[in-house]
Amino acid sequence: MQTVEQHPASGGHLKDHPARGAACILGAAAAFSTMSVLIRHLSGHLPDGMLVFWRSFFSLVFLTPLLLKLSWTHLKSERMHLHVIRAVSGLLSMYCLFYALGHLPIAEATLLNQTATLFVPFIGLVWLKEPVAMKVRWAILIGFTGVLLVMPPGRGIVSWVALIGLASGFTAAFSVVTIRYSSRTEPTTRIVFYFCLYATLGSALPLPWIWVTPGWSEMPLLVAIGALAALGQLLMTRGYALAPAAQVGPFGYGNIVFSVLAGWAIWGETPRLLFWLGGALIVIGGITALRGELLGISPEEPRTPDGTDAPGST
Repeated sequence: MQTVEQHPASGGHLKDHPARGAACILGAAAAFSTMSVLIRHLSGHLPDGMLVFWRSFFSLVFLTPLLLKLSWTHLKSERMHLHVIRAVSGLLSMYCLFYALGHLPIAEATLLNQTATLFVPFIGLVWLKEPVAMKVRWAILIGFTGVLLVMPPGRGIVSWVALIGLASGFTAAFSVVTIRYSSRTEPTTRIVFYFCLYATLGSALPLPWIWVTPGWSEMPLLVAIGALAALGQLLMTRGYALAPAAQVGPFGYGNIVFSVLAGWAIWGETPRLLFWLGGALIVIGGITALRGELLGISPEEPRTPDGTDAPGST
């Protein structure tokens, strides 16, 4: 893959801090996992479309104080179509993930979403014409072997719900590639701003047909979902700004560990044996792919202070 170029406004390179970077990535994983627990809890009370809207809206609210510090010149973009693509793919990923969280064990839904790492090179190859190294191809093959083991059976080979969960990983990967392509000219703050804005506007479109007024006990949880999403995004961006993706990226799989513990402690969900076997292959494949410069970032490559090499998330 192409290397990430330093944005003119970045002002220099950051010194590596792997330990701090890993702590930030783990913190982001914990935030996203807690958000998933709240979404799973509310999925039986509110439509998925409303959960996506409130997640996007409150994320925008919590990020607004940081974004207001930016000048309008900083937010001006000549590549607005990329921000639209990022928003559409991110929204699709959220819709798919939120549906999966409401219909699958939380650990399985989370694991299927984490397959984004395996889809990235295919999208990069087709869209950006970026070559895929042989070691990365083998890593992807290992990962998708794990996917076949994890996918729960339905009336056919696999269930539609599981396919939707897998689709959340594919669309998340499309977001990652879009962020990567955009970051060649767009600073992270601009990418985050337009995603929050467009995701809020886009998820508001179906509200007249699906609206359900949240109860007083539900509204604090919706606020918490937005706050956790914003916190997770900031921690993840900071983590990838502190150290190369090859070093800290694997800690993002902590999301799966947190989800397994939450599913067991809250809902009494005990993962199947095939989940452990398939999950192990997915994690091994994903980490190997990251170490094989899946995101085109070598351990020696400097990063910009605004974190423009961060893979990003939905």
